[in-house]
Amino acid sequence: MFFTHPQLKLNIKNILLFFKPISLKKLKIKLANFFPNKNIVFTDSGRSAFQLAIENLNLQDSEILIPAYICDIFGPILKHYNIKPIYLDIDLKTFNLDLKSFNKDKITPKTKSILVCHTYGLPNDMTKITEFAQKYNLKIIEDCAHAFGAKFQNQYLGNFGDCAFFSLPKFLPVINGGMLILRGRTPKLLRGATPKFKDLVKFLRLFQFIAAFSEKFRNSNKTFTITEFSFPKKPCKSSLNIFNYYLKNYNKAQRKRIELAKFFQQELKNLNFEVQVNENNIFTYLSALVPENIDRNELFNQLRKRRIFCSRIWHKPMFDNLPNTSEAAHRIINFPIQNWFSAKDIVNIANQIRYFIK
Repeated sequence: MFFTHPQLKLNIKNILLFFKPISLKKLKIKLANFFPNKNIVFTDSGRSAFQLAIENLNLQDSEILIPAYICDIFGPILKHYNIKPIYLDIDLKTFNLDLKSFNKDKITPKTKSILVCHTYGLPNDMTKITEFAQKYNLKIIEDCAHAFGAKFQNQYLGNFGDCAFFSLPKFLPVINGGMLILRGRTPKLLRGATPKFKDLVKFLRLFQFIAAFSEKFRNSNKTFTITEFSFPKKPCKSSLNIFNYYLKNYNKAQRKRIELAKFFQQELKNLNFEVQVNENNIFTYLSALVPENIDRNELFNQLRKRRIFCSRIWHKPMFDNLPNTSEAAHRIINFPIQNWFSAKDIVNIANQIRYFIK
C-alpha cells in the first residue's frame, strides 16, 4: 500500500516522538541555518501562518496577485480581510506562476502584494518575481507549504519574500503545524489549540495499515473544502518534536527522495505522462498530468483498488477560467512518494499504472 501523505513506520521509537519534550529555542537555532536573521513563529497550520503574514504586512482592504491554481483554503481568509484576489495563470511545465502573465494591466492603486506559490516543491524564478514586485512596490508572500528545504540560486526559499509560510504536514508525518518566517516584529502570542477527535484520527492515519483501513470508509469522490475562517493557534508539541527530529537527517532524506522522484518521473514519461520540471525540485509531491486520452478520475479510482492512494490537488481550484489552470486541474494526479521507498516500490506503482492503461 502506498500513500501520498507522509507516514510513520509503526515502532516504539516513532511513537515516543509524540511524548518527548521539545525545546523551541533549540529548534529555532537549527532553523536559523535555513533562515538567518529572521523571526520564526510556529502555528497550527500553514493557513494560520498566512493569516499572520497578512496582518504583519497590513494587507487588509487591498488587492493581491495570486496564482489561480492554488488551494481553496485562501478563499475564506481573503474574504475575512477584505482582500480582492487578482488571479494569474500558471505554466504547465512547472505548475508555478506563468511569468508571461505579469504585466502592469494587473496592477491597480489597491494592489499591495503578490502570493508566490512554490508548487509541489519546485521553486519559482524569484529574481524575475522580485524585480516585478519592486517595480510596482508590491509585498511578496512566499507560499512554501510544499517547499521546505528547496533552494533558488543556492538560497533557501523563505528568504526572498517579505514573509513566507510553511505547512508541516505536507512534508512531515505530523498531526498539524505551520511556520511563519518574517522580518521585523513578531506577531501577537497565539492561543493553544483545543484537542479534537479529528486530531486522533489524523494521528492514527500516520500509520500505513490504519490509513489503508480508513480508506475503505472514505468517499473518494468527496471534495474537502475550507469554507470558514478560523483564528490562528499554536501547533501541538509533538509536531514540533517530529520536525526537530526530521532536521537531523534532513539532507540525506531529501537527496534520496529526489533520486527516487526522478526515477519515478522517467517511468511516467515512458507512459506519456507530462511531468513537472525537476531541476531544483524537492518533490514534496510527485505530480504529473495524465495523457490526454486517459480519464484521470478513473485512473485515480482504479489505483485505489490496488491500494495505491494518489491525490488530485488541486482538481477544483478557486478560479478555473484560465486555460492552463483549467487543464492542470482536470489532468493533475499526485503519486505516492516517501523517503523510505525503494526503486522496487516505484516500479510496482508504475506497473499498476501500465496495467490500467493497457
